Amino acid sequence: MRKLIILSTMLFAFLSCSVSEKPEFLYIENIKVEESTSKHITFTADAFFKNPNDIGGALKTDEIKVFVNDNQMATVSTKNFKVPAKEAFSIPLKTKIPTDSIFSNKNIGGLIGSLFSKKIKVQYKGDIIYKALGFSFTYNIDKTEHVKIKL
Repeated sequence: MRKLIILSTMLFAFLSCSVSEKPEFLYIENIKVEESTSKHITFTADAFFKNPNDIGGALKTDEIKVFVNDNQMATVSTKNFKVPAKEAFSIPLKTKIPTDSIFSNKNIGGLIGSLFSKKIKVQYKGDIIYKALGFSFTYNIDKTEHVKIKL
């Protein structure tokens, strides 16, 4: 009898936790130059989410492409991030781009404009995948900002 009570309590607790909907992608913010050296420029951004579910899960970036002045320069792929239950959270998106690829011949038009304005156009474009209890949801990301550079 005691085992039956314990088993039914565990079963009830498991069934009451549900994935009623996918976590809500809110926005990408804080796109900025974290570090700028003669060899590379490090860009960072934060992707914000809200999880309404009773259980967590995991988020993984799936090769988010980073464009600088409309030219693809790098991709962001990271390890899984744990998603907290019933909470808002953010995941960092960080990438290093070699300076010589930004200042290459194919990017010369954007470079001249960037030198005068001291700003460059940075775009994050790709997918972030949420997984929990065998379910999977994909979020399409497409965010562009003009960020200040220090040369």
